[in-house]
Amino acid sequence: MQRLDSGFIRAQFPAFGAPSLAGQAFFENAGGSYPCQPVIDRLTRFYRERKVQPYGAYRASRLAGEEMDEARERLAAILNVPTEELSFGPSTTQNSYVLAQAFRAALRPDDNIVVTDQDHEANSGPWRRLADAGIAIREWRMDPATGHLDPARLAALLDERTRLVCFPHCSNVVGEINPVADICALSRAAGAASCVDGVSYAPHGLPDIGSLGCDIYLFSAYKTFGPHQGVMAIRRALAEWLPNQAHFFNADTLYKRFTPAGPDHAQIAACAGMADYLDAVFAHHVGGTAPPAARGRAVHDLFRAHETALLGPLLDYLAGRNDIRLIGPRQAKGRAPTVALAHDRPGAELAGDLARHGIMAGGGSFYADRALAALAIPPEHGVLRLSFVHYTTASEIDRLIGALDAVL
Repeated sequence: MQRLDSGFIRAQFPAFGAPSLAGQAFFENAGGSYPCQPVIDRLTRFYRERKVQPYGAYRASRLAGEEMDEARERLAAILNVPTEELSFGPSTTQNSYVLAQAFRAALRPDDNIVVTDQDHEANSGPWRRLADAGIAIREWRMDPATGHLDPARLAALLDERTRLVCFPHCSNVVGEINPVADICALSRAAGAASCVDGVSYAPHGLPDIGSLGCDIYLFSAYKTFGPHQGVMAIRRALAEWLPNQAHFFNADTLYKRFTPAGPDHAQIAACAGMADYLDAVFAHHVGGTAPPAARGRAVHDLFRAHETALLGPLLDYLAGRNDIRLIGPRQAKGRAPTVALAHDRPGAELAGDLARHGIMAGGGSFYADRALAALAIPPEHGVLRLSFVHYTTASEIDRLIGALDAVL
């Protein structure tokens, strides 16, 4: 496979040329990535030329609607799902909450839902609240020592009244990539739908959702180099079975059923810039023609190969220290480059010290309070989280390791 051209990649992100960010290395990508130039260009153009009600008869309105449709169509094609099954919302947390309200109305008190203690709160809290309506909540617990989520433990939680299994593609503190297709197949065999939180995985390469077999897949565009929108794919059969959560006159439009408020026109249109960027990466590294889903898979593999190569030296360095606890797998293969460390000092304090060395990292609980508590790490103490994506370079990894030597 061709190696990722970091010079080309970083040229697509204005942040790397910003004087205010010069001399700093960004390792808090799990909290939100830098936006790529095509997204910024499309958002700017929309606010300058299209900031009107879309889908009207006059030119600016017509173009606004066309750009919103373009974003949905192109992203759906890359993700390998039908266009009408892809929708946008203000955030993944909000999308999960709206879905939970739909399930609240559709389920019976003797039904049950499976959640995990590995999840970010977005795909845990809204479902747990359904206990107030008499829905039984069953917890699929991870290994408290390693953070591993064992599919064998899920089977014992499933029965004929299980309606939904909610789990992460990978945790935002554990980092291990879960076998999504296998878990979805296990859930489907028991008659349950599956809801996958892809927020912490999608930044490392948009998944081929069509091949995963899940019923719902959620991720955040602001972590995949785009604007602050939540992206949701939901299978038609499930979407039509659940009660409409939008205005009554939008009930027959699949991608509007779970958007109670009016959409953010400009940010949805700007999401097409994510597709522009991925297509540019494909053209530069691979070339030729290929269907959108195939282009997406090729770029996904480029990103993952680059990130895995950079992650190995960092994990090797951390494994050589006896003053930290590395959360999740110690091997680069099979995990995302989201690396959480527990230390005697609070995570936020360590992040503050790293900032003085030009390392932008995060410290805290990262909405993963339940996961940290299950790992016997007080959420208020938190962890230091070092997260990167494909635009990170080997020299930045070296700089990070040097800064860790000075701080830990």
